[in-house]
Amino acid sequence: MSTKSVLVKDYMTRSLVTFKPDIDVLDAVSLLVKHRIAGAPVVDAEGNLIGMLSELDCLKIALHAGYHGDWGGPVSDYMTAGVKTVDAEMSIVDLAQVFLDTRFRRFPVMQRNRLVGQISRRDVLRALEVIAKG
Repeated sequence: MSTKSVLVKDYMTRSLVTFKPDIDVLDAVSLLVKHRIAGAPVVDAEGNLIGMLSELDCLKIALHAGYHGDWGGPVSDYMTAGVKTVDAEMSIVDLAQVFLDTRFRRFPVMQRNRLVGQISRRDVLRALEVIAKG
């Protein structure tokens, strides 16, 4: 099997935890912990991707509380907007290079301008393991 023929869509997670921008960030943190995930897409009422909320973003809560004494607030105050995405048709090898070139641990996956999944570094490793075993 050629590594170039293995695509992001073959290994991405399709069942996603997503957040609305107006939910309380502490509720979002609880869901990240409950589902044992390090981040999730933030989508508007129509399902359009507007950001990502990561563990790193959530650490801002403690910093904010330390300075201002209040905890929480809407996810939109803590999320990262302008998120880099990858296409479902991208090859796993090309994605591996993107991971090497960035600090990101996961990317939202888009197909025809719609959020269809998420792919992580671990998903790429899983794909490469399958490819190596033939």
